[in-house]
Amino acid sequence: MNAPAPDYRGERVALLTRHGKQHVLRPVIEPALGCRIEHTDAFDTDRLGAFTREIARAGTQIEAATRKARLALSITGARVAVASEGSFGAGPYGALVPWNVECVLWLDERRALQVIGWAQGPAMSVQRELRTRDDLDQLARDAGCPQHRLVLRPEHPDHPALHKGLDTAEALGAAFAECQRVSSDGRVWAESDLRAHCNPTRQAVIRQAADDLVRRLQSTCPACHAPGYWIDKRVQGRPCCECGSPTREPMAERWRCVACDRAEDRAVDHGACADPARCDRCNP
Repeated sequence: MNAPAPDYRGERVALLTRHGKQHVLRPVIEPALGCRIEHTDAFDTDRLGAFTREIARAGTQIEAATRKARLALSITGARVAVASEGSFGAGPYGALVPWNVECVLWLDERRALQVIGWAQGPAMSVQRELRTRDDLDQLARDAGCPQHRLVLRPEHPDHPALHKGLDTAEALGAAFAECQRVSSDGRVWAESDLRAHCNPTRQAVIRQAADDLVRRLQSTCPACHAPGYWIDKRVQGRPCCECGSPTREPMAERWRCVACDRAEDRAVDHGACADPARCDRCNP
């Protein structure tokens, strides 16, 4: 049904990052599309917002990724860019399980096209108040250090005197001693360093988002042949097997083009009717 995806073989694809994302994105995107990711670190992306909170991110996750992509185009002179942006918060299991949502954005200036891949999953994001070296040692074990690096601050989560990227016993010990020296009461705040190069769990989710992006780029619109023809929403209303009432279960997926806005509903193959346990009338 789909026409061939646009040919990105040999295309220069700009990537702006100082957090090692080129090592995560290249192995996924380059073999699949035949492009060449051109890395630049000529701009400090932490100026657009930092997970260590020195600078708050302005706007949404997509807006931040778009700014990174446009900066990459400006710096390199390329016509296509890729950028990623993450967020952390409560997920489907509530605050008990920290959750990471990642987007990987593809910006094709030549075709005025933007396609976004998404992934999400549990995050390695530990936060804790410390008072002793034993507390520090326990936190390091719980947070998966040294593979996952840590951040220490005196007293509270927003203290400006922070120590980032800590991944050795020596560095942790020195930072802990300095934080206690600055702290008014000896308390030290510790947390996972959520920057991509410091958090392998996050790298895995970025890789999944890149896989999703590739699948979307390889799915083209039947009408205009633009890449990014993908599921826009799921249409509820599959009838209950018992009473026939519409349920919240999906009956179709709505596919939409990001370029020409063509849309179509495709039936979901989950059986002709929904389990009565999913029906608000049969199981209120």
